[in-house]
Amino acid sequence: MEQIFEIIKALLFGIVEGITEWLPVSSTGHMILLNEFVELNVSEQFWNMFLVVIQLGAILAVVLIFWNTIWPFALAKNTDFSQNIGRRGFWNQKYWAVGPITVKMEIIINWFKIVVACLPAIIFVLLDLDDVCDALFYNAVGVSIALIVFGIAFIIVENRNAGRNAVVMEMTEITWKMAVLIGVFQLLAAAFPGTSRSGATIIGALLIGISRKAASEFTFILAIPVMLGASLLELLDFGFHLTGNEVVILLVGMISAFLVSIFVIKFLLSYIRKHDFKVFGWYRIVLGIVVLFCGVVGII
Repeated sequence: MEQIFEIIKALLFGIVEGITEWLPVSSTGHMILLNEFVELNVSEQFWNMFLVVIQLGAILAVVLIFWNTIWPFALAKNTDFSQNIGRRGFWNQKYWAVGPITVKMEIIINWFKIVVACLPAIIFVLLDLDDVCDALFYNAVGVSIALIVFGIAFIIVENRNAGRNAVVMEMTEITWKMAVLIGVFQLLAAAFPGTSRSGATIIGALLIGISRKAASEFTFILAIPVMLGASLLELLDFGFHLTGNEVVILLVGMISAFLVSIFVIKFLLSYIRKHDFKVFGWYRIVLGIVVLFCGVVGII
């Protein structure tokens, strides 16, 4: 019976992860609150690993939804220049033919931009600055301040952009300079828990003239290498000596995060076609106040 309760808790954590990872509302703030009321009966080391690796489920949802956007390889017969397949190394601005396989150059270039956007966070981690920032800011006050500040930022940025046309409408139009700037904004999420990785990158993208649609899509795909890398590091640090119960808890959390993420990502992409992000800004402010209150009264 106790194991069933732990599975139900893991299911709940997966649901919260699947919702809050993609909406710009901070999964950290929600996990802090949830953990105070629904605590997994596991070791602290496993819990720290669980919070990161559970994101793999959410990442698989991104891979599934954006497969045609992120996978650059195709059979030559499916391209618009299949008649040139006999010419080894044939290429144009869209495709590069290698034997029977063609490579979509646009997607390759997008991946290089994703890598460029990851560089600030990679340097940050290599310098162990993430551990320093967690020690300083991973608490109720630090998280609540980040929630409120970036909630206000969403409202200000959306009011500023009201009536303005975005400079970049599609993700493929994002420049190298824009990719670097988005990476710098992602760094804010790494430095200040409660900021929200998606929230920080979307705000940064909106500030430099990228449309909500392009900003969201770039943010989702940017999460793939970031979360894969973070999960791998956590697994290596924890080791692969999981108990049977720990394996079940981890799988349940990942699967539920995957299923919920599919619906949340599709919802957000549909929502932003007609709405702005201000509602998430107000939500963050309210959540930040709740987290701060809970910290003051000693609940968390």
